[in-house]
Amino acid sequence: MTTVTAAKTDTTASGLPEVAVPSQVTPKDARQLTRLFFDQLAVLEEGTSEYQYARNTLIEMNMSLVRYAAGRFRSRGPEEMEDIVQVGMIGLIKAIDRFELAREVEFTSFAIPYIVGEIKRFFRDTTWAVHVPRRLQEARVQLARATEELRSRLGRTPTVKELSELMSLPEDEVREARLASNGYSSSSLDATINGSEDGECALQDFIGTDDRALELVEDFHALAPMIAALDERDRHIIHMRFVEELTQAQIGERLGVSQMHVSRLLSRCLARLREGMLTTR
Repeated sequence: MTTVTAAKTDTTASGLPEVAVPSQVTPKDARQLTRLFFDQLAVLEEGTSEYQYARNTLIEMNMSLVRYAAGRFRSRGPEEMEDIVQVGMIGLIKAIDRFELAREVEFTSFAIPYIVGEIKRFFRDTTWAVHVPRRLQEARVQLARATEELRSRLGRTPTVKELSELMSLPEDEVREARLASNGYSSSSLDATINGSEDGECALQDFIGTDDRALELVEDFHALAPMIAALDERDRHIIHMRFVEELTQAQIGERLGVSQMHVSRLLSRCLARLREGMLTTR
C-alpha cells in the first residue's frame, strides 16, 4: 500500500486518514493533519476506538514538540534526558486534552508552554528528602504519565490494577512507585509549627500554590525586547490580537487583508517569539 509522508491513503470509519507511522510524519504534514484530527476529536465520543485512535495519533505525531522542548535541558546530561522526555510527554497529553480549534492559535504555540511547564515542575518537585532507588524514581515518571493517561480516558483516578496493566508492571511495583513519590518531603503537612499564636498553625498553612501570574510576569519581561524588535506592522498585529483581543477576521478588516493572510502573519510572528523565548531561557 502506498504511503504519503507516513500516512496511508486509506481512511478510518470516522473519515480520518489512517496514519501508518505517526511519529514519522513530517512537521509540515503534522500541522495539517493535527487540525484535521482535532476537528474530528471534538465530535467523536470519548472511549470509542475512533476517539482513541485520533487522540493517540495526535500524541505520536507531535512527539517532536517534546524532543524540541527537552533539547533546551540537554545540559543536565544524558542520564536525565529520558526522564525529561517522559515528563514532557505528560505535558503534551495535557495540551492535547485541553486544546480547542476555536482558540485560533496553532497547536504548536499552545503545546510548548504545557510541555516546558511540566518539565520545570518536574525539576522543582524532584528533590528527594530520603534515598529512593533509581528504578523507583524512574517508575514514578512512568506512573505519572500512566495516571494522566488513564485519568483522561476514564474520567476518574485509576486503580492500582489499571495502572499495573497499562505500565506492564506488577501491582506491588506500582504501589512502591506511589510510595516513592512520598520521598519528596519528610515532614507531614499537618505538623504543627511551634511558636504560632494559637499553637494550631500547620506547615501546610505556610505553603503557597503555583501562581501563574508570576510566571506570566517573567514571560512578559522576556518577550518585551523581542516584540520591540518586530517591525511596526507585526507589533500592531500582536497588539490587536492579544491586547485588544480581536479575532483574525476583525484584524483582517482593519488591515484590508484576508483572515488567512492574518493567520499566516500571526503564525510567523509567534514562531519568531517562541524561538526567542526558548533560546534565551
